[in-house]
Amino acid sequence: MLAKTPPFFELRSGTLNTLLFVVKTTDLVEMRAELSRRFDMTPEFFANDIVAIDVRRLPSAKSILVAEVAEMLKTFRMHPAGVVANDEQRSLVQLDTLPFVELRESFVVRRDKTIEGRRIEAASTISKVMPHDMMIKSHDAIQDDSKPGSNSTTLVIEKPLRSGQQVYSKGDLIVLNLVSYGAEVMAEGSIHIYAPLRGRALAGVHGNYNARIFCMRLEPELISIAGIYRTTEIPLSPEVLSQPVQIRLEDENLIIEPLRLR
Repeated sequence: MLAKTPPFFELRSGTLNTLLFVVKTTDLVEMRAELSRRFDMTPEFFANDIVAIDVRRLPSAKSILVAEVAEMLKTFRMHPAGVVANDEQRSLVQLDTLPFVELRESFVVRRDKTIEGRRIEAASTISKVMPHDMMIKSHDAIQDDSKPGSNSTTLVIEKPLRSGQQVYSKGDLIVLNLVSYGAEVMAEGSIHIYAPLRGRALAGVHGNYNARIFCMRLEPELISIAGIYRTTEIPLSPEVLSQPVQIRLEDENLIIEPLRLR
């Protein structure tokens, strides 16, 4: 006779999607100031996200109080869960109550690798790559045959996207109607919006630095390519605001250029 499963709890293996807070300085005052500058205008952007504090970008001889970094992140409504460090750093990093965590190789942030996790970087670029569980399937998805043997798809959305709606494409994404405030479009490839963009657009979400965003009227809440993003905290210039534009990356900076349609 099989033993009955206890009703009180179960322990199961699972995969947790986290942010990496990549620490690049030991100056916590400057780090807090940069976080405040970036997120005071968008306090909900990382609210309730789980983060691992990654100290691998620090020089090997530098030490940092992880507990102080953790407390600082909590004030920005993030939830520190562990520390990522090289072997030689472990004796220098003061852990307190946070454990070391091991990341699979696919989680290492490299330009020549697919980024399966998400990251933010302290005192430099602050990035967010959205999780995978927002993908929708649609009968409008078509096969992209531009490259022999390609398995990527282009998702075509014809209806307007209202606040709260989210669309994810594993290839390129084409939107033929309005992306309203509060709506979010994401793609592993490029995003083409033949209408106003007033919500959020995140292209190259698995670390594709060659992805681009095209839209006919730029009025966004947020734009992002490969995790490098910009919000309305930084006003757009009159040259591109409410104009047809393309957005690309150059040296990890977002470049917004008018589209010359005539």
